[in-house]
Amino acid sequence: MRSIRTPATTHRHRRTALAATGLVAALALTATACDGSGEDEAAGRPGATTSQAADSAADGAGDGGDGKAGIPSDITDRLKKHGIDVDDWKNGGWKNWDKDKWLSEAKDFVNPVIEGLWKPERMRSAKEADKTVTTKDTSAGQGVSDPEPAPVQASAEKTPYHKNAAPVGKIFFDSPEGSMVCSGTVIKDVNHPGKSNLVWTAGHCVHAGQNGGWYRNIVFVPAFNDLGKSEAQLNNADPVEIAPYGNWWADWASTSNGWIEGGSETGGAGAAYDYAVLHVKPEQGSKSLEETVGAALDVDFSAPAAAEAGSMGAWGYPAAPPYNGLKMFKCVDQPGRLSLSPSLPTMYRIGCTMTGGSSGGGWFRVVDGETRLVSNTSIGPADNTWLAGPQLGEDARALYENMSETYGGR
Repeated sequence: MRSIRTPATTHRHRRTALAATGLVAALALTATACDGSGEDEAAGRPGATTSQAADSAADGAGDGGDGKAGIPSDITDRLKKHGIDVDDWKNGGWKNWDKDKWLSEAKDFVNPVIEGLWKPERMRSAKEADKTVTTKDTSAGQGVSDPEPAPVQASAEKTPYHKNAAPVGKIFFDSPEGSMVCSGTVIKDVNHPGKSNLVWTAGHCVHAGQNGGWYRNIVFVPAFNDLGKSEAQLNNADPVEIAPYGNWWADWASTSNGWIEGGSETGGAGAAYDYAVLHVKPEQGSKSLEETVGAALDVDFSAPAAAEAGSMGAWGYPAAPPYNGLKMFKCVDQPGRLSLSPSLPTMYRIGCTMTGGSSGGGWFRVVDGETRLVSNTSIGPADNTWLAGPQLGEDARALYENMSETYGGR
């Protein structure tokens, strides 16, 4: 989550407890085929603004289903055009963050699998993707923004996560500042029903915005730390408890033009377009993500007005104090409006005490009895009292559909 420093305002009163009770009961983020549990399936769909499909390279993208590495020749050639040798990259060449080597265009995403890179100890050392923006980013839209919401204390998700919030997971990636973490959600693929390999997250979890490029070694871990163990307990934990469904590497990624062109270390104009879709493949194995996890959510691209959206719940893995990124938390509240500028789309805002690391985590609401993804965590204040996320409209739908049609079956 990108922090945003805002002046003190009066918290508005909410019927938070009542709203939370009703929505948590309805938000069935459970697995359908996980360990034969037969839990009720949750539904959902994704969003983004200007759609930009991004090609990537990954071991096994084009393998024979045996899980062995095999980079297609066209992708290998594309890497060579950028002066990137796959073997050198895997042996540490990815650590070169020189501006000339940091690919930034939508079509330039590369993320070759480096098997064994994300070991449990490396995951635990990764830091939250937390940035700070100035008050000027919110001052221009104060006439449109609703009063600041009252804080909602984040509550821990029940364990095991694979039975209570199967589509939610943690995202790991490398940046010039080191290893970082975000959150993400397994979403359905309309063109590949029951076999989705798509993950929804924030744009700033995959791309640095206008002054940078694509992050590297992006991996999604569904139901990370399944039993919610402490750091001390994880020292001797079985690897399957840390990554019950294994590691899933992003072999293609898409984020919005708005984020690529307007995103910055301080959030900037890109915050209203801060979303992304990943297409992933397992580090080992051949089954799809949805088949493996047993659940996926539809995305709600209707971008309902905050006053008409009903209660929303945000899920994620907050990593900045007082949290440590090892456990999954959630907040439920009635959304209000946050405007960064009259020229930018209005964002949703809810009360929530989750911190950095929850970035990219899905926001859910119930539509026609089904749980759907309606936004994702993007920014929040320095005192961690609320979260804001983008509205997902037609541009977001276009980004999702392009990803599904172009890369979904690969």
